[in-house]
Amino acid sequence: MSELFDFPKVEFLGGAKGVNFLDAKGYNFYNPEEVFTINGKTKSMKDWMKFSVAYWHTMDQRMVDPFGEGTAERPWDVDGVDDVTSMEQALKKVDYMFEFMDKLGVEYFAFHDRDLAPEGKTLAETNSNLDKVVDKIEQKMQETGKKLLWNTSSLFTNKRFLAGGATTPFADVFAYAAAQIKHSLEIAKRLNSESYVFWGGREGYESLLNTDTKRELDHIAKFFKLAKLYANEIGYTGQFLLEPKPKEPTAHQYDTDVQTTIAFLKTYDLEKDFKLNLEGNHAYLAGHTYEHEARFAREAGLLGSLDANMGDKQTGWDIDEFPNDIYEATLVMYEFIKNGGLPTGGLNFDSKVRRASFKAEDLFYAHMAGMDVYAAGFRVAMKMIEDNFLENIYKERYASFDTGIGADFENDKATFADFEAYILNKTNEEIFATVESGHLEAIKATLNNYIYSVLGSTFNK
Repeated sequence: MSELFDFPKVEFLGGAKGVNFLDAKGYNFYNPEEVFTINGKTKSMKDWMKFSVAYWHTMDQRMVDPFGEGTAERPWDVDGVDDVTSMEQALKKVDYMFEFMDKLGVEYFAFHDRDLAPEGKTLAETNSNLDKVVDKIEQKMQETGKKLLWNTSSLFTNKRFLAGGATTPFADVFAYAAAQIKHSLEIAKRLNSESYVFWGGREGYESLLNTDTKRELDHIAKFFKLAKLYANEIGYTGQFLLEPKPKEPTAHQYDTDVQTTIAFLKTYDLEKDFKLNLEGNHAYLAGHTYEHEARFAREAGLLGSLDANMGDKQTGWDIDEFPNDIYEATLVMYEFIKNGGLPTGGLNFDSKVRRASFKAEDLFYAHMAGMDVYAAGFRVAMKMIEDNFLENIYKERYASFDTGIGADFENDKATFADFEAYILNKTNEEIFATVESGHLEAIKATLNNYIYSVLGSTFNK
């Protein structure tokens, strides 16, 4: 069978062909078969990382922006045109998708229902179109062993969802959203999807002047509970995930960031059924770092999966750039490793190539670069944890709570009266003498040294 992509199978080179990515066409840091042990579990890098290709960006994204038409040149186009109404083209994309994953050495993929097939005039017609493509995907999964990391539903693209899907003020639209999710969960069960993501694309408000926020939040919470009931009914056991997003397209999303989403889950008693799918670009839009979101999700026991992308910190828009920041990747991978990996999640490239990178080969380079940057971050974070680098910093900085009055407080043995008695006879100078420097500049420099040391060895063998 002839190959669909004119691109070689990508392999681990480990810097053997130099630093020029365009020449090497291989991975410098991602070695899929290399084994690592985390919390007593030993697995290969590919099984820890679980990289995933996002169908919507890789197969469907045309690189349109608000000021110009799409630039993408794709081999599955008909006469240079992406015909979104064509079932023939929708089926052809499946073949390209699976060859793309095979050449990259990626085991997983993810999709929205509306990524796969054109909508019909009725939900029945839409479901029929979707099922034909899912039939082919199921066949290709059986042939190749590829797996579905997660799937989700687009409750935001069609104009019926102009005021949301599960938070819409229109009961017929709400009913449509529920029916669409029902079928999507059936597909998740059929394809053995490891997780199912609920992304609040328009679940928020534009103005409080015409929004009953309490009613909308009550509605979406009931919607999620109905979804879980149906998943249980059909025997789908994949992990449910919510994806925090602060804004865009609404002025305010109800799942604006990790801590807001945790508060929502706890308010409506949903935390036992849901974890979080985090995205780097969304963290920026919320005014946070990616590692901030990962830390708070992990410490709440709710870190479920990661969308591997980044954004431009100067641009207030969700640009979904492929990750290229090793510093950020290292800190996110630190949280990943401390979490013991992502048992039902992975690293999904919810990322798109830049508008000027319009060739099909750029899809390969972008994924290769993203996989390498997170593999590099993984390697550095593993060494940091092996050395207890951050753990020792935390232990030393909070040592005063391990003995004396600090330990009494942590062990629930100190009252305000005890604190008063302890402190009354101390001078301000004595109290300040117990305050230590944070040494933040030295810590950041040491983190840089870890990056130089661990990754430099790849090119200095």
